[in-house]
Amino acid sequence: MADTLAIRTAGIVTVQDLGRVGRSRYGLPAGGAADQHSARIANVLCGNDDRAPLLEITALDFACVPSADILVAVTGAPADVTVEGGVRPQWEPVSVSAGETLRVTGIRRGLRVYLAVLGSFEADYLQGSCAPDTILGFGPALSSGDELVLRTACPPLDHPFSRIPLFRLNAPVPSFPTTWTIDVTDGPDRAEFKDTGSRLFEAPFTVSPRSNHIGLRLQGDVPRRVTQGEILSRGVPIGAVEVPAGDELLVLHRGRGVTAGYPVLAVVTATGLSALGQVRPGQTIRFRHRTLDQAVTAHRAQRGAVDALRTRVRTAFDALRIRAPDTA
Repeated sequence: MADTLAIRTAGIVTVQDLGRVGRSRYGLPAGGAADQHSARIANVLCGNDDRAPLLEITALDFACVPSADILVAVTGAPADVTVEGGVRPQWEPVSVSAGETLRVTGIRRGLRVYLAVLGSFEADYLQGSCAPDTILGFGPALSSGDELVLRTACPPLDHPFSRIPLFRLNAPVPSFPTTWTIDVTDGPDRAEFKDTGSRLFEAPFTVSPRSNHIGLRLQGDVPRRVTQGEILSRGVPIGAVEVPAGDELLVLHRGRGVTAGYPVLAVVTATGLSALGQVRPGQTIRFRHRTLDQAVTAHRAQRGAVDALRTRVRTAFDALRIRAPDTA
């Protein structure tokens, strides 16, 4: 029989990856991990392909038990991570022996935690991705009692007495502030807001409880479109900052539909999208204007830090003769 990862406390947890790249042209939302940076690092820390399936744990407590020895990594929002009651670090590989209970509790400051397993686990796919699609009913949330089939096992690696952490890999950990700064570039309809467009950067906005993976609703001093005329429905990018006629801003995230008809004042940058995936209802956001060159430079720097981490992980795993199977 195959080894499994048994879910004991589910909370809100889904199987995710980095989403359906290039499928928007067919009308499919991209989906995938809301915080792509944290998800990518979790897999890198386990020696997996960046796009390997992993777990996205949202807000509530989670617990699981493997039937084989495994190596995991927990990234994302600060949380309490324990194995059989012993505290374990985030943002580093952690060894879990067969039958031990791994718990993630007390998620705070951010909204989502990511748990990757060396070798990953089996998952169903739709259009090249295991990411859920709520419109199509694909990829429901996991429930207590569900089991994921593991692709590989890894002998225990931590010290049984001193509990000294095995790795010090210096993963690029983002900040989790009280007030978030989200970078944006100009949207295609910026000129239609004239001077009112500057309101986007002058005061904070509060995240509404009605926000979800499709988009965030923000309350504050909303800019107003000053030109007249209808806007035809058209393709809109992930991160579009839309301004409806009401008293809220809409910021589209990875579950967004591919077309819309609201004016787009700004577009959240790639690095800003990962941060936006961690913002909790009730927290505040300040937008920061960036040029396209600045946005590209920040994205390249973030990806460069992940690539450097991948090299350090490969060196450590080679020294310990740890090898994950192909998880692409």
